[in-house]
Amino acid sequence: MLRGAVQGGWYPDGQLPSEAELMATHNASRATVRAALTLLRAEGLIERTQGIGTHVVVKPVKTSLPEAHGVIKPSRESLWNRRMRPREIDRSVVPAPTTVAARLEVAPDTPCLRLEYVALHDEEPIAIATNYVLFPEAGKLRDTPFVSDWYRLLEDAGVELSDSEFIFDCELADAPLAAALGIREGAPLIAMEQLIYDLDGRPFDLAFIHTRGERFRFVSRGIRQEQA
Repeated sequence: MLRGAVQGGWYPDGQLPSEAELMATHNASRATVRAALTLLRAEGLIERTQGIGTHVVVKPVKTSLPEAHGVIKPSRESLWNRRMRPREIDRSVVPAPTTVAARLEVAPDTPCLRLEYVALHDEEPIAIATNYVLFPEAGKLRDTPFVSDWYRLLEDAGVELSDSEFIFDCELADAPLAAALGIREGAPLIAMEQLIYDLDGRPFDLAFIHTRGERFRFVSRGIRQEQA
């Protein structure tokens, strides 16, 4: 619950209640509260300062799942409203690896554009993504300036999408991912595999995305449809 409160922004001024207050609120012993705070500090979510108390040191970004899919117009406060900046690692035409080709429903070694980048928010790395894009869309993206997020790049290149599909997983950061994201090796990551489809329902973009679990939160709400 404390982790959820910290990541959910329940402490607007960043200051956590005292140990005594947390003990009373959660009906927990001092040892339990201290163990929880020690865990959150080890995860890099809080810092404890002698004589000052405990304060939050991260502010995770929230984004709605439909906005992350790129299928709705982002709100003014959205992360997808030009609030990110990419740091490109690679933009080159390569033969599609076998597993990529299978997901994109093309023959192995089909030429595609590989575009790999680190997404920055407030100049801090929050995710790394590797996209494999088929032609003709790849031809439009190859020389288009990449200035914000992936959907802005598609829009600037004149590439339209119809559907977007995510598969979510969890991973621990290996050494290369940790170095790219500026985090410790073994830190938790949200791993995503995304397929983007054109207006005819053809998959043209496959992305492998690793997002810092302590810096990013998805928000999703479903509305029950009444049965006839």
